[in-house]
Amino acid sequence: MKFEFLPEKALKIGNTLIVADLHVGFEEAMVSEGHYIPKLLDELISSLQGLLKKEKPKRLIIDGDLKHSFVPLKREMQELRTFFEGINGLVDEIILVRGNHDVGILWLRELGVEIVDELELSGWKVVHGHKLVRGKRFIIGHEHPAIRLRDEVGAAIKVPAFLAGEELIVLPAFSPWAYGNDVTREIVSPFLRKFDISKLRVLVPLGDEVLDFGELGKLMDALRKLSLV
Repeated sequence: MKFEFLPEKALKIGNTLIVADLHVGFEEAMVSEGHYIPKLLDELISSLQGLLKKEKPKRLIIDGDLKHSFVPLKREMQELRTFFEGINGLVDEIILVRGNHDVGILWLRELGVEIVDELELSGWKVVHGHKLVRGKRFIIGHEHPAIRLRDEVGAAIKVPAFLAGEELIVLPAFSPWAYGNDVTREIVSPFLRKFDISKLRVLVPLGDEVLDFGELGKLMDALRKLSLV
């Protein structure tokens, strides 16, 4: 089965599209803590709408952390309804693989969303990635992988990235608010501690293409030589 790493931070396998870490309701959670953040729900919906119209998959898999708050919020429930109304009719089947943020979401079944803890897909097991499960090859989210790049004058930019190997694929966060975890400095998911991540290829979605930065281990060695990690 052909794997396509898309510049929209999604993975396409046959007629299935996979995205991870949407964190709907992030802004509402920040407001409850006393912070003001402009809402990006419309941007999130628009991005996914455009992706679904372009790729025309039959099935959408959300690989965990559809929502953000660990405590179900009334406003968050309204935003989830708005989200699914926004993509209604653009895909035949929607499956949510539950992540650690996805508490209190069983009511989404009334919107036609299938909810599972893991899913077998073309010889791979799709799980969120916040806890280890049995299996040989995995597609996960949770990590929000990114790399930090610097130029010769020290200016830095952090960019989201796919990590891809023969036994593990890590998806970047689809959320526009998720700036990412710099995997050249630290890792979060227990899956990245279990596997040899030095052999994972770093694929960076940029504009309308995905750039191959090579193996993570070699990239880290190059950055160390430049004193950038």
